[in-house]
Amino acid sequence: MGTEAKHNGGPRHVAIIMDGNGRWAQARGRPRLFGHHAGARRVREIVEACPENGVKYLTIFAFSTENWKRTQIEVAGLMSLFRRYIMKEMQDFVRQNVRVRFIGDRVRLDEKLSALMDEAEELTGHCTGTNLTIALNYGGRDEVARATKRLAEDVAAGRLDPADVDTETLPKYLDTHVLPDPDLVIRTSGEARISNFLLWQSAYAEYEFIDTLWPDFTKDEFHCLVSSYGGRDRRFGGVKA
Repeated sequence: MGTEAKHNGGPRHVAIIMDGNGRWAQARGRPRLFGHHAGARRVREIVEACPENGVKYLTIFAFSTENWKRTQIEVAGLMSLFRRYIMKEMQDFVRQNVRVRFIGDRVRLDEKLSALMDEAEELTGHCTGTNLTIALNYGGRDEVARATKRLAEDVAAGRLDPADVDTETLPKYLDTHVLPDPDLVIRTSGEARISNFLLWQSAYAEYEFIDTLWPDFTKDEFHCLVSSYGGRDRRFGGVKA
């Protein structure tokens, strides 16, 4: 999709790198998974805050392609948490008119989790309110590589002329092809890096790196960040006349 956004208006699409769950738990003398459970509960509050802030699309970074490097106990606990989260929250999302999508490579995920993801997308497919996209086993470079492979297959099969490939072509093959590009990307926990998240899509996004750990991130702080976005001058490489 394009990079269009409201000038001096609020962001239509907010993406969040939800960082700091482990440190939040360790600061309380608890295991890292305790923090991940707290972080999952925080998601509900931010999803519920989207309509009142004019945010139509919310994309959250739940598990990256690099997170498999964590301990087996933490990874297994996260996968169990994702399964329970989907089963617990989906009916509420239907009642709240929230449409759920997942992006990322599902090949490495277990069959039960993948089936639950399919079920959640089908169950909320008719919803017309907030669009919640969950990035699970997602990496920006991996996404571009997978998209390029599909594009190359279409060229090889004669379905696509190489001469027609431009900057508008590749986005049609990305996991996010049905979504607008993010206007605002927020990263919690004080880290100032994008960690392989929505690399293509965020080319013209505004970024906010904040010190708050994700389990402490409130709807009031979300509101402040969304509101401050409206004062930014979005020129997309151009200049004012």
